[in-house]
Amino acid sequence: MNRREFLMTAAAAGLAGCATSGEKKCCAKAGACGGKILFGACRPLKDAATLKAHGYDFFETSVAGILKPTCSEEEWKKQKELILNAPIPLRSCNGFLPGTFRITGPKADFAPALDYAEKALRRAEEVGVKTIVFGSGGARNVPGDICGDRNQRPKPEDGVAQYTKFCRLLCKRVEDLKTVQMVIEPLRPNESNILNYVWQGMQVVRDVNSPRLQELADIFHMICGRECARSIVEAGCHLKHCHIACKGTRQFPGTRPDDAEIFKPYFDALKQIGYTGGVSCECGWPKEKAEFEKALDTALALMKSLA
Repeated sequence: MNRREFLMTAAAAGLAGCATSGEKKCCAKAGACGGKILFGACRPLKDAATLKAHGYDFFETSVAGILKPTCSEEEWKKQKELILNAPIPLRSCNGFLPGTFRITGPKADFAPALDYAEKALRRAEEVGVKTIVFGSGGARNVPGDICGDRNQRPKPEDGVAQYTKFCRLLCKRVEDLKTVQMVIEPLRPNESNILNYVWQGMQVVRDVNSPRLQELADIFHMICGRECARSIVEAGCHLKHCHIACKGTRQFPGTRPDDAEIFKPYFDALKQIGYTGGVSCECGWPKEKAEFEKALDTALALMKSLA
């Protein structure tokens, strides 16, 4: 089934004890429904046929490379056809905001970032993308630490407030959209100085309170930050996408002999909430074609054994 056919045929939260009654009802419903987890990989469009041949459900790639928010409508029309006719769906996109934008710190400038992000989200909805991953450490990091003047002290609480405000403004701009959602991606501390844990992302999700903003669980970052799988359960129905990579090496799942043991609690938590979203391999792969295809099989077999 290509992307066009897919579109034609397609017809708990936060800190435990702090969820609203509506969130609890939503998460209870999610846990009761069950369903199939979808598996994908962060690879370019040219690899979509290979992913399909090896049993993957979707592919994920960068916003800039696939949705081209800075290109003209005429260019987008051609790109859109390529996406709609891909062998498997483009279900998610990462790399939302380039690091050239600033949404935190004293030099934050929301206007250009909002214009870029809105165009990306509208184009994503046109081609049926379900989730736009909002990691974007370069754009969101609070200056004065890992991405600014090291002589300054960063103020993470101010950065989170600015990030939250940006999300609220963007959600207001795209409140007419129906299916695409941004998902906050917590990043390990050496990649971002704010929003390092799923529970922190959920505080922003709850504060913004929009169907256009939900949560992502990156199992690699959770492991690096020693974040318990319980955070997945607490996110419940607000969890809309996942990333995965091997502990330490950040290679494909199945690289380490103990990967199954390491990943099991996180997949058990996904099953507990009846998760039916995507799990995307955001990781390193062998460069040689035969080894790459063998790695695809290894990763998918491992993930399916845990799902």
